[in-house]
Amino acid sequence: MKKNYSIAIVIALFLVSCVSQKKYAELETLQQNTKELLDSATVKLNTCNEEKEACDASLASIQEQVKFLKANNQDLINNIGNLTTLSQKGAENLEMSLESMKEKDVRIQRMQDAVTKKDSVTLALVTSLKGVLGNLSDDDIQINVEKGVVYVSISDKLLFRSGSYTVTKQAKDVLGKVAKVVNDKPELEFMVEGHTDNVPIKSDGILDNWDLSVKRATAVVRILEKDFAVAPARMTAAGRSFYVPLMENDSPSNRAKNRRTRIVVLPKLDQFYDLIEQGMKAAK
Repeated sequence: MKKNYSIAIVIALFLVSCVSQKKYAELETLQQNTKELLDSATVKLNTCNEEKEACDASLASIQEQVKFLKANNQDLINNIGNLTTLSQKGAENLEMSLESMKEKDVRIQRMQDAVTKKDSVTLALVTSLKGVLGNLSDDDIQINVEKGVVYVSISDKLLFRSGSYTVTKQAKDVLGKVAKVVNDKPELEFMVEGHTDNVPIKSDGILDNWDLSVKRATAVVRILEKDFAVAPARMTAAGRSFYVPLMENDSPSNRAKNRRTRIVVLPKLDQFYDLIEQGMKAAK
């Protein structure tokens, strides 16, 4: 009986041992599978984390680019606004410049018209003088225009005796012809200049060449006023002595050319500017 009981216990222990070993093997297999699944999940998790970090970095970069583009877009909008303002100002400035150029063109045209009119008056004066004095020798009288100013140069041998400031009878005929022309143009003023050579003067009542040149100019002015009714307010008498020669005073013939009386028709600048002003008013 005891033997049978012992056998039963041994058999029971054997069965229990066999069951536990099998279960252990199953658990061990399950553990191994679980470990492999965990390792696989860990690898996938690490891969996902790396991909997430890459995505985060890419997102940050994109966000920076968006920020940069937004800033640039605002700058462009501002620049477009500025360009629009500049374009408007540029158009206004261009319009003002064109208007200013137009006004300048008008002024220039008015000045050219005034110059043309003045030149016409000058030409008419020269033509008239040459018409009345054309029969005289070029050595005795010369008429020319320099820078728009008319000059009538009369040699002293035609006007005065040597060392004298008394006008000759022949000279009065010449001065009468000049007076006729200037009296026909009452708007003109003129100056009578006396010129000498550089030979010192030795005569009673004459101090020097300055004195002689002035006395000769004054004598001509007096003849024009008293004998030919030229308004004295239109005339100026001046002496230049020998300081404005035509030639070097190195020969008798050159000194003779330097001894002269010159009538200078003075430009009426106020009338010239009046012509310009009248033209400007007419253009408005």
